[in-house]
Amino acid sequence: MSSETVGRYMPAVVSLDDLTAMMTADEYHRYEISPEGVLSIMPPPGYAHALIASRLMGWLITAGVPADRVLQGVGLRIPGRSGGIGGRIPDLVVWSKLQADGVWLPVADLLLVVEIISPGSEGVDTVTKRAEYAAAGIPQYWTVDQDPAQTVTMHHLIDDHYVVRASMPLGWVLNTVPAEHDLG
Repeated sequence: MSSETVGRYMPAVVSLDDLTAMMTADEYHRYEISPEGVLSIMPPPGYAHALIASRLMGWLITAGVPADRVLQGVGLRIPGRSGGIGGRIPDLVVWSKLQADGVWLPVADLLLVVEIISPGSEGVDTVTKRAEYAAAGIPQYWTVDQDPAQTVTMHHLIDDHYVVRASMPLGWVLNTVPAEHDLG
């Protein structure tokens, strides 16, 4: 299908309902939209990407974070500074309490968002999403590079921006215990 054909049927302003319909119709891509209305279309995560997310999820659950508070691939409603609402699908999230069912969940009870950086997503994950998540007030934001060490960079929210608290290989992280004050 050509971009002209797709563009002909694309709404002038894409809503979260539109994103939901697009994902339902297309199981081969993930769709996100920034609060400013920038649409991103990505292929599904690859094996290495999914393995990192599963290892982190298992680590958190083994450390005592309830399984119903640690989830992969859940849609979040990201409020923008200019009043717009975006939709992001982080690779892993940790909530302080159980959430109501839905496709695009609020960020109010989030403790941690993890994005695993894929080739081509470096700028969005390390700059754009970091700014969006900080503006939304999410206390912790971790990125995981797919470099040989699978470097985890842990950002902590101070005032309205993230400060790097630590950066270390994933193997080291998985041999520690999550800090209770970070993950409730």
